[in-house]
Amino acid sequence: MKVRTFTQSPHDIAAYGPLTDKLGERVFVLTSCKGEKGKAESARVTFKGIDDRDAAVALRGVELYVSRDQLPKLAQEDDFYYADLIGLKVVSAQGEGLGEVAAVHNFGAGDLLEIDGSFYPFTKQVVPHVDMAGGQLTLVPPQETEAAPEDAGEIE
Repeated sequence: MKVRTFTQSPHDIAAYGPLTDKLGERVFVLTSCKGEKGKAESARVTFKGIDDRDAAVALRGVELYVSRDQLPKLAQEDDFYYADLIGLKVVSAQGEGLGEVAAVHNFGAGDLLEIDGSFYPFTKQVVPHVDMAGGQLTLVPPQETEAAPEDAGEIE
């Protein structure tokens, strides 16, 4: 089965022990894990008891979770788990409420915060401060620019 991982390396998923479904009702034990060639965020895995294609297809779309206590401690103050950012209140540099973090995405060009339907790069310039204890982060939206029309030149 192909699994999209949110680990630094796709192989890391095997180090966390059994995975569960969202409710923690089903447990999935990895029996093998290989990185998928050309896909830095996914791995090919097999699970104990999932022995045929029909059983694998039945799991399509199931989100897998690892127990929080199995995750490594973050080494730096500027490192965050996606799950910890979701739900944080978002304020401007002046303290004005701007919404809350709905999701964190990475479509291949870096992490993006989804805030009230808009996407912002999760960089130090755009998010200069994250206050986990206070449950908020500061957002300095990038300046919007309008694309200038190209010089069409004169048509003769």
